[in-house]
Amino acid sequence: MKIVVPLKQVPDLVEDLEVDATGKALDAEEVKLKLNEFDDQALEEALLLKESGAADEVVAMAFDGEDVDKMLFTAIAKGANKAIKLNGSSPTDIHQLAKAFANAVATEGFDLVMAGVQSADGRDGHLGPIMAEYLSVPCISVVAGVSVSGGQATVQKEYSGGMLGEFEVDLPAVLGIQAAAQAPRYAPVSKVRQIQQTETIQEMDAGDLGAGAGSAISSMAAPEKGLGAKMLDDVEALMAVLKDKGVA
Repeated sequence: MKIVVPLKQVPDLVEDLEVDATGKALDAEEVKLKLNEFDDQALEEALLLKESGAADEVVAMAFDGEDVDKMLFTAIAKGANKAIKLNGSSPTDIHQLAKAFANAVATEGFDLVMAGVQSADGRDGHLGPIMAEYLSVPCISVVAGVSVSGGQATVQKEYSGGMLGEFEVDLPAVLGIQAAAQAPRYAPVSKVRQIQQTETIQEMDAGDLGAGAGSAISSMAAPEKGLGAKMLDDVEALMAVLKDKGVA
């Protein structure tokens, strides 16, 4: 069984984000990118299936960009069999991104696509369900557990309040992974450097991206800051403030 895992870099939300001169995008010179955390979960779940013997091959796939080679070599260092880089810059429209990944996945061949359930910079949908539509295969998203047997996957889907539902889906299929069975593994820098010297990244054209969803960002700005907080020493001080505001 072959599992393909689409990977994507997103802005690191721990860092300060700067809006560029257009007011419609982040400043590419200032933004620090990292692997989307849910894609990392999807990769880990795929590797666990491989290690259990349920899968024979795990393929990591991503669009070209800054530090993408390192991200893909890291995926191989963690246990992926192969890495594929799509030529060109990654579309900002998630429908076009899904179409590009679907084109490449269909060319590569697959039994399972395991995508992150969402990304920090996605604004108009989830990658997995849209890919499934383009590939004409079933999709289950918000997945927190996967087992595979006899051409069928048994999937635990998470609902609000921590409720889980169990589904069986025939392969091939697309899954939107929310959480792997264990925390994503760490690849030592020394191993990544060794992989960079011994492995190669396959390149592939993205093909026709389609028209996209037609949405566009009209403006972007940092959230407005409030007036701050006032620290109170005791209940009497709190009551005084409430009386001053006319609520007590």
